[in-house]
Amino acid sequence: MRLIVAITGSSGVIYGIKVMEALLKIKIETHLIISQWGERNVQIETDRSLESVKSLATRHYNNDNMAAPISSGSFKTDGMAIVPCSMKTLSSIANGYDDNLVSRAAGVCIKESRRLVIVPRETPLSKIHLQNMTRLADIGVIVLPAMPGFYHRPKSMDDLIAHIVGKILDQFGIEHNIFTRWGEAG
Repeated sequence: MRLIVAITGSSGVIYGIKVMEALLKIKIETHLIISQWGERNVQIETDRSLESVKSLATRHYNNDNMAAPISSGSFKTDGMAIVPCSMKTLSSIANGYDDNLVSRAAGVCIKESRRLVIVPRETPLSKIHLQNMTRLADIGVIVLPAMPGFYHRPKSMDDLIAHIVGKILDQFGIEHNIFTRWGEAG
Protein backbone atom coordinates (compact mmCIF):
# COMPACT_ATOMS: atom_id res chain seq x y z
CA MET A 1 0.00 0.00 0.00
CA ARG A 2 1.15 3.53 -0.82
CA LEU A 3 -0.44 6.55 0.89
CA ILE A 4 0.02 10.30 0.77
CA VAL A 5 -0.26 12.11 4.10
CA ALA A 6 -0.43 15.89 4.38
CA ILE A 7 -0.15 17.91 7.57
CA THR A 8 -1.57 21.40 7.12
CA GLY A 9 -1.81 24.51 9.25
CA SER A 10 -4.71 23.63 11.48
CA SER A 11 -4.17 22.99 15.16
CA GLY A 12 -3.90 19.29 15.91
CA VAL A 13 -0.70 18.31 14.07
CA ILE A 14 -0.27 15.49 16.59
CA TYR A 15 -3.01 13.61 14.70
CA GLY A 16 -0.91 13.67 11.53
CA ILE A 17 2.25 12.69 13.39
CA LYS A 18 0.50 9.76 15.06
CA VAL A 19 -0.93 8.62 11.71
CA MET A 20 2.60 8.64 10.29
CA GLU A 21 3.90 6.65 13.28
CA ALA A 22 1.14 4.07 12.88
CA LEU A 23 1.79 3.69 9.14
CA LEU A 24 5.54 3.35 9.71
CA LYS A 25 4.94 0.66 12.33
CA ILE A 26 2.95 -1.45 9.86
CA LYS A 27 5.40 -0.72 7.03
CA ILE A 28 3.13 1.22 4.68
CA GLU A 29 4.88 3.36 2.08
CA THR A 30 4.14 7.01 2.83
CA HIS A 31 4.63 10.26 0.93
CA LEU A 32 4.48 13.23 3.29
CA ILE A 33 3.80 16.90 2.64
CA ILE A 34 3.83 19.44 5.45
CA SER A 35 2.55 22.91 4.63
CA GLN A 36 4.36 26.01 5.89
CA TRP A 37 1.84 26.48 8.70
CA GLY A 38 1.83 22.75 9.36
CA GLU A 39 5.56 23.04 9.97
CA ARG A 40 5.00 26.01 12.25
CA ASN A 41 2.38 24.12 14.25
CA VAL A 42 4.75 21.16 14.69
CA GLN A 43 7.06 23.64 16.43
CA ILE A 44 4.27 25.31 18.44
CA GLU A 45 2.28 22.24 19.49
CA THR A 46 4.91 19.52 19.95
CA ASP A 47 8.43 18.93 21.21
CA ARG A 48 9.34 17.21 17.94
CA SER A 49 11.71 18.52 15.32
CA LEU A 50 10.56 18.86 11.72
CA GLU A 51 13.30 16.44 10.70
CA SER A 52 12.02 13.78 13.11
CA VAL A 53 8.50 14.12 11.67
CA LYS A 54 9.77 13.99 8.09
CA SER A 55 11.86 10.91 8.94
CA LEU A 56 8.62 8.98 9.57
CA ALA A 57 7.89 9.08 5.82
CA THR A 58 9.24 6.95 3.02
CA ARG A 59 9.54 10.23 1.07
CA HIS A 60 8.70 13.80 1.93
CA TYR A 61 8.13 16.77 -0.36
CA ASN A 62 8.16 20.54 -0.15
CA ASN A 63 4.63 21.91 -0.54
CA ASP A 64 5.86 24.13 -3.39
CA ASN A 65 7.17 21.16 -5.39
CA MET A 66 4.52 20.90 -8.09
CA ALA A 67 6.80 18.53 -10.04
CA ALA A 68 6.75 15.88 -7.28
CA PRO A 69 5.61 12.42 -8.43
CA ILE A 70 2.46 12.67 -6.29
CA SER A 71 1.29 15.65 -8.35
CA SER A 72 0.55 13.29 -11.25
CA GLY A 73 -2.26 10.81 -11.69
CA SER A 74 0.19 8.43 -13.35
CA PHE A 75 1.91 7.98 -9.96
CA LYS A 76 -0.27 5.28 -8.39
CA THR A 77 -1.32 5.64 -4.77
CA ASP A 78 -4.04 4.12 -2.64
CA GLY A 79 -5.19 7.55 -1.54
CA MET A 80 -4.44 10.47 0.70
CA ALA A 81 -5.18 11.67 4.22
CA ILE A 82 -4.95 15.35 5.10
CA VAL A 83 -4.61 15.43 8.86
CA PRO A 84 -5.22 17.97 10.18
CA CYS A 85 -6.86 19.76 7.29
CA SER A 86 -7.02 23.53 7.60
CA MET A 87 -10.11 25.36 6.36
CA LYS A 88 -7.90 27.11 3.79
CA THR A 89 -6.80 23.75 2.39
CA LEU A 90 -10.34 22.37 2.53
CA SER A 91 -11.63 25.39 0.63
CA SER A 92 -8.87 25.13 -1.94
CA ILE A 93 -9.69 21.47 -2.63
CA ALA A 94 -13.46 22.05 -2.66
CA ASN A 95 -13.03 24.76 -5.27
CA GLY A 96 -10.42 23.02 -7.44
CA TYR A 97 -7.71 25.56 -6.66
CA ASP A 98 -4.52 23.50 -6.93
CA ASP A 99 -2.08 26.19 -5.80
CA ASN A 100 0.33 23.92 -3.90
CA LEU A 101 1.29 20.26 -3.69
CA VAL A 102 -1.23 19.40 -0.96
CA SER A 103 -4.21 20.68 -2.95
CA ARG A 104 -2.79 19.30 -6.22
CA ALA A 105 -2.28 15.81 -4.77
CA ALA A 106 -5.81 15.94 -3.32
CA GLY A 107 -7.16 17.02 -6.70
CA VAL A 108 -5.36 14.09 -8.30
CA CYS A 109 -7.01 11.71 -5.83
CA ILE A 110 -10.41 13.16 -6.72
CA LYS A 111 -9.91 13.01 -10.49
CA GLU A 112 -8.42 9.50 -10.33
CA SER A 113 -11.23 8.26 -8.01
CA ARG A 114 -8.81 7.46 -5.19
CA ARG A 115 -9.68 7.59 -1.51
CA LEU A 116 -9.29 11.07 -0.01
CA VAL A 117 -9.78 11.57 3.73
CA ILE A 118 -9.76 15.06 5.18
CA VAL A 119 -9.60 15.62 8.93
CA PRO A 120 -10.75 19.14 9.73
CA ARG A 121 -9.98 20.39 13.22
CA GLU A 122 -11.82 23.65 13.63
CA THR A 123 -14.59 24.92 15.88
CA PRO A 124 -17.03 26.50 15.55
CA LEU A 125 -17.71 25.87 11.88
CA SER A 126 -19.12 28.60 9.66
CA LYS A 127 -21.71 27.99 6.99
CA ILE A 128 -18.94 28.38 4.39
CA HIS A 129 -16.89 25.64 6.10
CA LEU A 130 -19.93 23.36 6.13
CA GLN A 131 -20.76 24.07 2.48
CA ASN A 132 -17.19 23.25 1.45
CA MET A 133 -17.30 20.00 3.45
CA THR A 134 -20.64 19.11 1.85
CA ARG A 135 -19.27 19.87 -1.61
CA LEU A 136 -16.41 17.44 -0.97
CA ALA A 137 -18.61 14.78 0.63
CA ASP A 138 -20.95 14.96 -2.37
CA ILE A 139 -18.10 13.83 -4.64
CA GLY A 140 -16.97 11.01 -2.36
CA VAL A 141 -14.35 12.65 -0.18
CA ILE A 142 -14.41 11.30 3.37
CA VAL A 143 -14.83 14.17 5.84
CA LEU A 144 -13.63 12.84 9.20
CA PRO A 145 -13.62 15.68 11.75
CA ALA A 146 -11.26 15.27 14.69
CA MET A 147 -14.11 14.47 17.09
CA PRO A 148 -13.04 11.50 19.22
CA GLY A 149 -15.54 9.12 20.78
CA PHE A 150 -15.82 8.60 24.50
CA TYR A 151 -17.58 5.21 24.68
CA HIS A 152 -14.19 3.52 25.17
CA ARG A 153 -13.62 5.63 28.31
CA PRO A 154 -10.39 7.33 27.33
CA LYS A 155 -7.95 7.77 30.17
CA SER A 156 -5.51 10.12 28.47
CA MET A 157 -4.98 12.54 25.61
CA ASP A 158 -3.20 9.69 23.80
CA ASP A 159 -6.41 7.61 23.99
CA LEU A 160 -8.41 10.45 22.40
CA ILE A 161 -5.83 10.90 19.65
CA ALA A 162 -5.63 7.15 19.04
CA HIS A 163 -9.38 6.99 18.43
CA ILE A 164 -9.12 9.45 15.53
CA VAL A 165 -5.97 7.82 14.16
CA GLY A 166 -7.73 4.46 14.15
CA LYS A 167 -10.77 5.92 12.39
CA ILE A 168 -8.47 7.33 9.69
CA LEU A 169 -6.79 3.95 9.19
CA ASP A 170 -10.24 2.31 9.00
CA GLN A 171 -11.06 4.47 5.96
CA PHE A 172 -8.21 2.79 4.06
CA GLY A 173 -9.10 -0.72 5.24
CA ILE A 174 -5.95 -0.92 7.36
CA GLU A 175 -6.21 -3.47 10.17
CA HIS A 176 -5.17 -2.18 13.59
CA ASN A 177 -5.88 -2.39 17.31
CA ILE A 178 -5.21 1.26 18.09
CA PHE A 179 -8.49 1.76 19.96
CA THR A 180 -11.20 -0.37 21.54
CA ARG A 181 -14.19 -0.77 19.26
CA TRP A 182 -17.77 -0.60 20.46
CA GLY A 183 -18.82 -3.98 21.81
CA GLU A 184 -15.27 -5.27 22.21
CA ALA A 185 -13.64 -5.86 25.55
CA GLY A 186 -11.14 -3.18 26.54
